[in-house]
Amino acid sequence: MDQTNQSSASTAATGRNVALYLRVSTAFKSKQGDANFIQNLEVQEQPLRYLIFQRGWTLHRVYSDGASGANESCSGLDALMKDARRGLFDVVVVWRLDRFARSIKQFVAVLEKFREMGIDFISHQELLDTSMPMGRTLFSIVAAMAQLERDIRAERTARISHARQIGNLPRKAVGRPRKILDREQIVRLRDEGWSWREIGRKARAGATTVRQVYKDAKKARDVHTAH
Repeated sequence: MDQTNQSSASTAATGRNVALYLRVSTAFKSKQGDANFIQNLEVQEQPLRYLIFQRGWTLHRVYSDGASGANESCSGLDALMKDARRGLFDVVVVWRLDRFARSIKQFVAVLEKFREMGIDFISHQELLDTSMPMGRTLFSIVAAMAQLERDIRAERTARISHARQIGNLPRKAVGRPRKILDREQIVRLRDEGWSWREIGRKARAGATTVRQVYKDAKKARDVHTAH
């Protein structure tokens, strides 16, 4: 590599703002010899700080969520996603995937948002790094998975709509009754700055559900305003 290329590579590797995300979901214990070690945030944080130091990056902020029994808080993750939308950092580093997302579905959804916002993602233990060529391939796979999910959802909606038009669906709904949600309350809380997770807890519904109710309400309001 010539001197010009080395300079370009050095510039690309530095000058990045990094967010660390740490989470302890339970008082997880492991034994090493005769000693008991309780998992804590410092165990995750130190090697991540060293990784940032090695790459010459700048630490923007450490976001963390601790364990609180069955009522596990995720205010740190909510704050991270809010700051991500504000463009306050361009790399997110975590200790391990299961310290970041509780499910594959959540991981894919968040990673797709990071891709859209131009934010790289690094998981220390899995050696997953989307700032590198091999890691960027993961972004392409995630984008394809997200598009596939949207296509499947659209196809399912079209089939249900068609079945209703030709009268093949029963009048009485089958399965669990649908929860009646207060659309105006959801819109008001979101406009006041509440996170989807907080609104979901307030409405006793999932974050995905209240997000969709909000989008539908906004769309209906825009259509009404246009007319």
